[in-house]
Amino acid sequence: MNPNIERLYAIAQKPARHIIGLMSGTSMDGLDVALVRIEGSGQQTKVQLLDFETVAYTEGVKNEITKVFAKKTIDFQHLTLLNAWIGRLHGDMILTCLEKWQRETKDIDLIASHGQTVFHAPKILHGLAEFPNATLQIGDGDHIAVTTGITTLSDFRQKHVAAGGEGAPLAVYGDYFIFSDRLENRLMLNMGGIANFTYLPASLDASEVFVTDTGPGNTLLDAFTKRYFPEKSYDKDAEIARTGSVIPTLLQILKQDDFFQKPFPKTTGPELFSISYVEKAMSQLEYPPSVNDLLATLTRFSAETIAETMLTLFEQKSFDKETIKSFTIYMSGGGMHNPLLVSHLQELLPDIAFKKTDSLGINGDAKEAVLFALLANECVAGGTTHFGSREGVPSISMGKISFPT
Repeated sequence: MNPNIERLYAIAQKPARHIIGLMSGTSMDGLDVALVRIEGSGQQTKVQLLDFETVAYTEGVKNEITKVFAKKTIDFQHLTLLNAWIGRLHGDMILTCLEKWQRETKDIDLIASHGQTVFHAPKILHGLAEFPNATLQIGDGDHIAVTTGITTLSDFRQKHVAAGGEGAPLAVYGDYFIFSDRLENRLMLNMGGIANFTYLPASLDASEVFVTDTGPGNTLLDAFTKRYFPEKSYDKDAEIARTGSVIPTLLQILKQDDFFQKPFPKTTGPELFSISYVEKAMSQLEYPPSVNDLLATLTRFSAETIAETMLTLFEQKSFDKETIKSFTIYMSGGGMHNPLLVSHLQELLPDIAFKKTDSLGINGDAKEAVLFALLANECVAGGTTHFGSREGVPSISMGKISFPT
C-alpha cells in the first residue's frame, strides 16, 4: 500500500485529529489559519480551537488577485500562475504560523484549504441554460502539501457543485455538527464579504437544516471605503458611515435586484454586488451622494437584506411571535465588528437575541476556517449524516486529497 494511504488510514482511525483550517474570503484581507483539535465525527464531533492567526495579505498580493477577481475577462496566463503561487504562499504562511505557535509539522494531521475564490457563477447569476452551477478557487492543494509536508484537502466547493449545489455556502455542514443544540433554535449569521446564515432548529432534524446567502455583507462597504480612502481597507467601527444619513431612494433601488426574490437556499458574490452595481443605482439619483451618506446607505442595505431574508424564513415556517423569540442569532465574520450594522439588525429584529459565536467557544473571526477543518475531518473520518434530498444541500463528503510525497 502507498505509505500516504497508510498514513491517511491511520489518521482516520485516530480518536482525535489536529487539523489546520484555512479561509481567505472575498474581502481578500488575508489568510485565516485555525489549528483545531477535532474528536469524533458527525453529531459526535467535538471541536477545540487551539491556535488562530489572520496572516494579512500585502498590497502586492491583493493587487495580483484583484487582476482576476470577479472579472469575466482576464489574462489566463496570470490566473494559471496565481493558482500555483497562492498555493505556495499559503503553505509558507502555515509554516510561519506553526513556528510562531511552537508546533511541528509532524504533529499536524491534515490541512483543509478553502482556497481564494476568484469567480463564483451559480446559474442564478450566469443565466446560461446549457451550463451548470460553477465556482473557482485558486491556491492549488498539491503546492500546499509539498510546501508544508502535510496532507492537504482542498477544492471543497467543486463536489458540492457536482452534486447539484451552488458551491456555497457550505457552512450548513459544519454549523450543524458544532452548533446545533436541542435547547435552542439558532441562526448562525456570518457577515463576511457576502452575508449568509444557517438555520439550526432545536429539533436537530438534519433534513430541515439549510444555509443561504442573503446578499452583501461587507463587500460593498469595503470597496467604496477603499475607493474614497485608499489608505483604509475598511470603515473601522463604521466611523465614516455613522456620520452619514441613509438615502431612502438609493436604498430602494439597491434592493430591486431579482436575487432578493429568489427562493433559498441561494448564493451570490461580488460578481453581482460590485462597484458597478452601486454606480448603476446611483445614476438614477438626481444628485450624487456624499461618501458618508453612501456608506450609511450601504450599511443599511446589508442589514435590511439580512433581516428580510430571516423574516421570510419565519413567514414560510409560519412561526408565531413566541417561536421567533425562541431564536438566538450568533454572529461571526468581519461584520460582527461593525457597530452600525449590528445596531441596524437589532432594530430590524427586536425580538431576537444577538450574540457572537465566541460565546459558544469558537472565535467568530476563526469560524469559517474552523468549518473547513471540520469538512476535512468529515471527508476522512465521517460522512454518514443524511441532510435530506433538498436541492442545494446534498449529503456528500467534500475535499480533494493532496499528498506531500
